Amino acid sequence: MNIRSLTRGDGVVIGAAVLLFIASFLEIYSVEGVGDSADIPNAWGNGPLLLSVTLAGIIGAALIVVARGLPQVPKVAGLDLGQFGIAFTVFAAWSALGNVFDPVGGIDNIGSGSDGGVDAGTGLILSLIGALVLAAAAIATPLVPALQAALIGAPKPPAPQPYGGQPQGGYGYPGAQQQPGQPAYGGHPQQGQPFGAQPGQPQPQQAQAPQAQQPAGDFSPFWFAVPVPRPLYAEDGSPTPIAELAPGTWYLAVEQRGPGLVAQTQDGRRGVLQDTSGIQRG
Repeated sequence: MNIRSLTRGDGVVIGAAVLLFIASFLEIYSVEGVGDSADIPNAWGNGPLLLSVTLAGIIGAALIVVARGLPQVPKVAGLDLGQFGIAFTVFAAWSALGNVFDPVGGIDNIGSGSDGGVDAGTGLILSLIGALVLAAAAIATPLVPALQAALIGAPKPPAPQPYGGQPQGGYGYPGAQQQPGQPAYGGHPQQGQPFGAQPGQPQPQQAQAPQAQQPAGDFSPFWFAVPVPRPLYAEDGSPTPIAELAPGTWYLAVEQRGPGLVAQTQDGRRGVLQDTSGIQRG
């Protein structure tokens, strides 16, 4: 699971779920004329409230976060986990609203019709607030660009190197220590000394052949990050994505392919990023 793919909206969802969990330990009733010593239950002592509000909201938040962090979201009955999670959060908010309006349920319909001065307690009120924020964030995240921004900022990318170049300090790298008699990267052997010969040894006179230079292309590889999760398609034009680029992760663009980019993932896979709008260059 890639936590860097989480968005600001997912952060709000997680915070609302934490608020629901905290509210489940607070009193759900406020009874008039009863002192602080009274044993008033919390959500864990009320099965319908626990299942329909607390657990439904927390499960919905977990499904949304897990679906966002997986590279390939599993589907159940044609719907992905994120859609199931949104449904759970809406159900939890609706149930919390009903519990606040009628905290004692059908008990107030027995006998004289009085509920004995029982009102919604702190636990019910905070559960309603948490459930409403949770449902609102779950619904609004796919629609509001500000909530789609990465929750965790991308780390500073490494210095771009030509695609296929050697790592820093390796053989031929400009900063690597050169051995005596070894030419510098892109340079020539010493005058009159063949490549690999030891210094001080007599060498036959040879004409120095000019080193072929590769023409520089118009495209230079660069690092980039995407603002929202975007699919990466195979280079052969297949319509099935081979990977998903996640926000907060740096990828290497190695080639321009029409309006898109040929990108390389951390595990070495290459594919075409067709939608390059809003990308952040490193």
